[in-house]
Amino acid sequence: MNAALKAKNLYGNARKTTRSTIDTEYELLGQLTHRMIAATRKGKPGFNELVAALHDNRKLWTLFVADISYADNDLPKDLKENILYLSEFTAQHTNQVLARKADVRPLVEINTAIMRGLRSGGS
Repeated sequence: MNAALKAKNLYGNARKTTRSTIDTEYELLGQLTHRMIAATRKGKPGFNELVAALHDNRKLWTLFVADISYADNDLPKDLKENILYLSEFTAQHTNQVLARKADVRPLVEINTAIMRGLRSGGS
């Protein structure tokens, strides 16, 4: 996926240069999810860290949507639609978290579910 490679460059170099796209996506989601959890556990003092993690998470989801728009992306149509929906939800819910009107937990759960799917080989 082209978006995953762009995300890899955005978030730093991967430890292995022969890493698969799925491994890169999994690692990025894991890092972002961990950052959101760690910042949330700090409470108010961790809000700036949470803002940064949410911003990066939103950028990654934007890259996922950009990637599914490529004509050569061979993911099934229903999976592409689900990714688009999750990206839209992530953007809207992120705004609610930033406004301190919602909990970060649904975003963590979405990322975790996607990571499970990546690990199970589901696409």
